[in-house]
Order: sequence, then structure tokens, then C-alpha cells
Amino acid sequence: MTTDIDWDHPSDPREGTWQLDHVKLYVGSGGAEGHHWNGTQTLLLTTLGRVSGKPVRTPLIYGEDGGRYLVVASKGGDDAHPLWYRNLTEHPEVRVQVGPKVVRGTSRTATSQERAAFWPIMVGHWPAYEEYQAKTDREIPIVVIEPSA
Repeated sequence: MTTDIDWDHPSDPREGTWQLDHVKLYVGSGGAEGHHWNGTQTLLLTTLGRVSGKPVRTPLIYGEDGGRYLVVASKGGDDAHPLWYRNLTEHPEVRVQVGPKVVRGTSRTATSQERAAFWPIMVGHWPAYEEYQAKTDREIPIVVIEPSA
């Protein structure tokens, strides 16, 4: 893991977005608020910018599998991958906040077999993922985050 990164001072979503409001609520309450959102659960994912090398924080819906966190790189069914996904393909080191718990970890794209098993889990958390997948020709990736020991 990179040790000279200031993980405690990431860039947040841009002003005037629901994502920034969500991050502020989550962080401001120490994870007591914001973890549960619109009938599902969310975490805050911090990736390293692939160009800047600086931390960037994004709120995402998540699932779990055997102590690992799962997130979907859907971007609402857009034909391009979300920036946070492009960041972690360059820099797999991440930090996640799940409620009050903050951990560092390593991320990777799920294999085809894993994706087949994880997709129903994630659709169970957010059924709109099925609609998002139908809107695009790209296979929407699922990211597996392994917390560090």
C-alpha cells in the first residue's frame, strides 16, 4: 500500500450534486447517517486519480461476500465506465468507509464467473442495475474490494 497518500483529505463530488450532499452527511455524522440510503446500503469509496494521483471520494451502493465489499461500475447504464472505476484500474489501492468503519484495501474487477454469482446479489440491493445493463452494450463490471489485514 502507498503510504504517502493523504487519504484523509480526498476530493469530493462537485458542488450542487446529490452525491456531495450524501458524502457530507455520511462523513459529518461519522457514518451514522448516509449508510442507509433509498432502501439500500452505501459506502464511501476513495480511489486515487489515475492522472492526479490524489484521492477522490465517491458514494456507492455495495454488497458483501465473505468479508469483501462489492460495488457496481454502472454509471446509470452509460456507455463509458465511471471515472472512479477507471481510477482503480490504474491504482487498485482504495479506502472505504462503511458506516463508522474506515478500512484500506485492494480492488479488482470480478472475473466472469464471480460476476455471474455477484450480479444477483447486487441487483437485490438495487434492482435498477438490470435496467442500466440493458441500456448499454458494455458489460457493467463488478468490483471486489479486499480489505487489508
